[in-house]
Amino acid sequence: MSKIDEIASMVERGKTKLVPGLVEEAIEEGFDPVEILNKGMIDAMGSVGEKFQKNEIFVPEMLVAAKAMKKGVETLKPYLGSDTNVTIGKAAVGTVQGDLHDIGKNLVCLMLESAGFEVNDLGVDVSKEQFAEAASDPDVKIVGVSALLTTTMPAMRDTVALLNTLPNRANFKVMVGGAPITAEFAEEIGADAYTTDAASCASVAKAFVVG
Repeated sequence: MSKIDEIASMVERGKTKLVPGLVEEAIEEGFDPVEILNKGMIDAMGSVGEKFQKNEIFVPEMLVAAKAMKKGVETLKPYLGSDTNVTIGKAAVGTVQGDLHDIGKNLVCLMLESAGFEVNDLGVDVSKEQFAEAASDPDVKIVGVSALLTTTMPAMRDTVALLNTLPNRANFKVMVGGAPITAEFAEEIGADAYTTDAASCASVAKAFVVG
């Protein structure tokens, strides 16, 4: 097993304490930092996402894998040259106004980071104006809008309506999710995509940006 395969295995298993040391060892052995990032960590999290979608693992396992990757990336960052584009783009993610749920949103943020995005976590109870302000950043490629309560679905509708009026709307995709949300509702309010869970959100977002 190569050092990169070892890193990937430890990321998948959520071995937070072991990953940074293995990353250092891979650097010392002459592995390319970008290859360590892509093959050892981002691909590993892709595999974790697939297992989650197949119900082979659950939220706790996915969270620890994402944390292990985060530690690995922190160790790797100094070796990635300033000219290296570590991220594939920015994503702004938040829970709509009137809704204080954050577990799903936090998981989405972790999975988007694992897929290579720089994430702007807007938090909970986010107004449509705050979403619009975040979306006006020219580097933002994905805007994720979460609603966990049926009573806050109108706030999601209003948020997406405002996002759809922005002059730079062609530059980003609007993705929605949450317990009461359906694909039909997403289409009705003018969102670009609806996903059922954090793993599929990350894979759809990545496909939007890199094809």
